[in-house]
Amino acid sequence: MRKLVLSLLFVMQAVVGFAQNGITGKVVDAKSQRPLVEVVVSVQNTALTEVTNKEGVFTFKSVPVGAQIVLLKTSGYKDQLISVEVTNGKVVDLGRIVMEEDITAEQQLSLVTITDNDLSDDNGGSESTAGLLQASRDAFQQTAAFNWGQARFRIRGLDNENANTMINGVVMNKIYDGRPQWSNWGGLNDATRNQEFTMGTAPSDYTFGGILGTQEINTRASLYRPGSRISFSGTNTNYSWRAMGTHASGMNKNGWAYVISASRRWAKEGYFEGTDYGANSVFVSVEKRINDNHSLNFTSIYAENTRGKSSPNTQEVINLMGHQYNSYWGWQDGRKRNSRDKDILEPILMLSHYWKFNSKTKLNTNVTYQYGSIGNTRLDYQGANNPDPTYYRNLPSYYLNDPANYVTVGTTVTNPLADAAKTYFLNNSQINWNAMYYANMNSSSEAGRSLYALYEDRTDDKQFTANSILFSDLSDNIRLNGGVTYRKLSSHNFQNMLDLLGGQFFRDVDPFYVGDAQQADLNNPNRIVKEGDKYGYNYKLNADVIEAFTQFKFSYKKVDFYLAQSFSKHEYQRNGLYRNGIYANNSYGKSVKKSFENFGFKGGLTYKITGRQFIDINGAYLTKAPNLRNTFSNARINNNITPDLQSERIASADVSYIIRTPKLKTRLTAFASKIQNSTNISFYYGEFTGDDADGNEDAFISEILTGVDRRNIGLELGAEYQITSTIKATAAASYGQYLYANNPHLRVNDDAQASATNPYPLVDYGTAFLKNYRQAGMPQSAASLEIEYRDPHFWWVSADVNYLADSYISVSNIIRTQNFVTNPSTGLSYDGATSESVAKALKQQKLSDITLVNISGGKSWRVDKTTIGFFASINNAFNYIYKTGGFEQSRKANFADYQTDNAYGSPAFGPKYFYGFGRNYFLNLYVNF
Repeated sequence: MRKLVLSLLFVMQAVVGFAQNGITGKVVDAKSQRPLVEVVVSVQNTALTEVTNKEGVFTFKSVPVGAQIVLLKTSGYKDQLISVEVTNGKVVDLGRIVMEEDITAEQQLSLVTITDNDLSDDNGGSESTAGLLQASRDAFQQTAAFNWGQARFRIRGLDNENANTMINGVVMNKIYDGRPQWSNWGGLNDATRNQEFTMGTAPSDYTFGGILGTQEINTRASLYRPGSRISFSGTNTNYSWRAMGTHASGMNKNGWAYVISASRRWAKEGYFEGTDYGANSVFVSVEKRINDNHSLNFTSIYAENTRGKSSPNTQEVINLMGHQYNSYWGWQDGRKRNSRDKDILEPILMLSHYWKFNSKTKLNTNVTYQYGSIGNTRLDYQGANNPDPTYYRNLPSYYLNDPANYVTVGTTVTNPLADAAKTYFLNNSQINWNAMYYANMNSSSEAGRSLYALYEDRTDDKQFTANSILFSDLSDNIRLNGGVTYRKLSSHNFQNMLDLLGGQFFRDVDPFYVGDAQQADLNNPNRIVKEGDKYGYNYKLNADVIEAFTQFKFSYKKVDFYLAQSFSKHEYQRNGLYRNGIYANNSYGKSVKKSFENFGFKGGLTYKITGRQFIDINGAYLTKAPNLRNTFSNARINNNITPDLQSERIASADVSYIIRTPKLKTRLTAFASKIQNSTNISFYYGEFTGDDADGNEDAFISEILTGVDRRNIGLELGAEYQITSTIKATAAASYGQYLYANNPHLRVNDDAQASATNPYPLVDYGTAFLKNYRQAGMPQSAASLEIEYRDPHFWWVSADVNYLADSYISVSNIIRTQNFVTNPSTGLSYDGATSESVAKALKQQKLSDITLVNISGGKSWRVDKTTIGFFASINNAFNYIYKTGGFEQSRKANFADYQTDNAYGSPAFGPKYFYGFGRNYFLNLYVNF
């Protein structure tokens, strides 16, 4: 009887164990039919997530009855969406699920690199999988990044300082300006392909985030698929060639895993004239699994990058020289030498500890040290002519705008000086390095003294970061994320002498001033500068930042929602190492400390209309500290704090309608954001009313614009439809209205007016009338349609057409103050300054609409365990020449000067423009083994 009872109990247990509402399946590679390990499998609109085991098998238990959609995701393969009908008491066996290699992924990763204007889960099986449900861009994000990025499109009109870029949960945005420095990991496409994205204010597991979204790059060694890869690429954009190799070991039986990746990119000349390029990158990640609960991972990134810059040019120069002209280079010893190089080397060292308390709670702690330098070179000169070939006195417009230069012979009117200037410029349109060497070696002012020199504006940063991020499933329906971060920055900024160009020394004085005001450092007057010496300015910026956040996510049958909070404290200080002659009493030593405390709140919900249709709503309100750059009005030479400095107030909201089926994926979103109390500081030469010979005073000033409000509203659409098993259509569109929402306050800091009794020489220009001007530098409307054919024999081809419109150039702030129209000597308007003429002068320039066609394709082969493949793309196939942006110059700051400069239709100080690439290609060959 006992045996019978026990047998019945075992049978009942087996029946109960089997009679669950479940889903199971085995995931394999389409080519090799080998099992795929660590594929993330989730049941949409539930909290159910699993990863495949060593046999490629996954199993769900207790799946809700009814129609369900199963999503399969893993790096390097196309996502799979499978419809499943779950019935009560049965386990649905999906059998063998084939996943195809995503042969477009390498193309996308490469394109991110070449459009430079201007990222899972532990082998244990269940760690951090919730975030992977958002681990790829949707159709709109893909289009915005890869098709529209070449025209400098910005999602929702927001700059990347409103997004967080992270590596292993450590924020990579610079404290100085709030933006990530992409070159710090440039060329390491294979090493940074494990990425997670969130859009807008949607929740991220790693941070509170900004209103544009979050990009998380995970470099944990055990997450990389074991194997090796080499690739070689050619292009005609920023660089010409790229070679890259990567090896991932996978986790061995002793608990070790490592990844090594390296690349080189180089070009003698990129798309624009004289733009040389050289970059070497090395990545190493090593993980040691101590036990089932603890792992340590060390990541090091070394990315050295140097590139020659290209100049923005006025329309006059473009008409004479073409859109690829670059005034920054000249011939020297038979090669093109660029005077404006950008050199970046800022290695990253990161130690990460992964602590799994139990199946529901994990803690990730990171300690990061980043150091290195950024240098931007340029020419310096004293007592000599400006070496810039596009200096305004070298161009025809300078003479065309003077009526005295016109000569009438009979009925013919000529301007001999303008004609001579044109001829001279066409014959001397590049920097004359030989002439500068000759001038230095034959200096008449002082034997051996260089009149010309090449220096760099140098920043040497040392930053320490420590943070911890908690992931905890408080219940089946509630998840907690929280974190705290501390960052400490010491930033040394100075002018570094690179090349005396044949001379023996340079004087550390400013010849535009007299007496003590000439001295860069009164503690070392008349300093003799040799190569490698600091001069001009020399100071440190110190920052301490503490940030913390908590986030609760709730998941239920019909509604998911989240609530998040953040707090931060920023503390900044300048330490002057030179006692500047202009600001003798407020440049040397430490400034006062400036502190900001800020908070943020955000929340949102997803309402599940059905298993395939959703309404998604997000909203946020936060305050944000000014960045370090805008805290000091002219940090190079004084300790002065920017006046009226406040934290930004930021509000954002969006609502989306989403459809997600195996064939159709679409999202339609309405969004709005407002950023208030921003501060902008810019530096330039301006002409203001004075007593010099031409009635103007030329001054190098810092322009301080405070209380700036911006308002961004719009719609965005992304849709992807699988027409047949081999043909897919993708459409995307964006319409926005990105405006200045108020009239901010403008002041000018004029060094020429500084004195011991006036250590803060501010000139108040009052209101800058910017309201309803368009934010510049990006298309505010865009549309795209792409058709892709993917053949079962592993080749594909796609074509897309893109339309981008409503792009405007940046306006000059100072000419939109009352100063532009009012003559200070009379208090009346300038002659000719009627409402019509002023409105015409101040109308913001709209750039021409753009149509770009791109074509791409690829093929891969499987030979035993080796995959060989290539892809090729042609962007801007019809070689459309287009401007990506531009800016008004502020040199002519009043209507009288502006009118004179524009009198003959060829202004010497007209807007300057940037151009995009013409027809360009990218070819990549790769081997995976």
